[in-house]
Amino acid sequence: MEILAFGVQSDEKPLIEKAFAGLHEVRCLDVFLNRDTAPIAAGYETISTSVNADLSAPVLRTLAAGGTQMIAQRSTGFNNIDLDVAERLSLRVARVSSYSPHSVAEFAWTLAMAVNRRVIRAASRTRDFDFRLDGLLGRDMHGRTVGVLGTGKIGEAFTRIAHGYGMRLLGWDVARNPACVELGMEYVEKERLFAEADLVSLHVPLLPATRHVIDEAALQAMKDDAILVNTSRGGLVDTTALVAELRAGRFLGVGLDVYEAEAGLFFLDKSLEGIDDDTLARLVTFPNVVVTSHQAYYTEDAVGQIIDATVANVVDHLARRHSENVLVPRA
Repeated sequence: MEILAFGVQSDEKPLIEKAFAGLHEVRCLDVFLNRDTAPIAAGYETISTSVNADLSAPVLRTLAAGGTQMIAQRSTGFNNIDLDVAERLSLRVARVSSYSPHSVAEFAWTLAMAVNRRVIRAASRTRDFDFRLDGLLGRDMHGRTVGVLGTGKIGEAFTRIAHGYGMRLLGWDVARNPACVELGMEYVEKERLFAEADLVSLHVPLLPATRHVIDEAALQAMKDDAILVNTSRGGLVDTTALVAELRAGRFLGVGLDVYEAEAGLFFLDKSLEGIDDDTLARLVTFPNVVVTSHQAYYTEDAVGQIIDATVANVVDHLARRHSENVLVPRA
């Protein structure tokens, strides 16, 4: 059987082909799945999609009409998939329930320290042989307070790094993580977390209850010199409200690896086209903001685990086995 994989990055392609070798043929495309590209999947029983795929109702109907029976998404998040429609169409949907939490946690800290120590500005200056220190003043993390929203596997890994810095630990989640409690984390209401944290890092999934968890009220509750980091999902932050606060001169720094309107932008080269997203265009102009293109997960370790899980999901589908990765079992 030949599998069609959408949205494959050049670094991923040899890893995917190697993982499927001896099992199934795989055709890798660099285009992302959306309404325009969905017809390409006609005749393919199984497809694999990336995190930014459009799996809304119209796309799912096109896939089902073309004979697709199984969708293996190469990500943990699945807010881009209309699961109810998939179930009605008898489409089996699976995801990657977990991969290296260290990849995202370490990158979150990379962003936090990049904005704290003004690394981007400093590197840009030295390329022009400008070695002044003006405007590069950072601060120690030791002894300061970190607020972690979401203390699952990634949040725990992030917390362990914060503990290594010698920080006071505040957490917010629907359930306490015993490992975080053992590290000394105090679970508090998010309003208190926002008010006391010097660094706020987001590690919760995007759900109706968490959409814009960082809204205007949350932003205004934070310290004027706080650092905000989001490596989870763009929809957790009300970007328009964030831009308004940044324009008012607030926050020591903001590090974003995700953006709520990133679909159609991230993972693509728009350098010769420009973009018509005024909010993003304004966001990247702030000197205390670093925006990266959803790369926190992108390590050899994590990508390898994602691909291995995707292969397992396809094999399970063909063997009619169920696993924790299955979001919608096929009728």
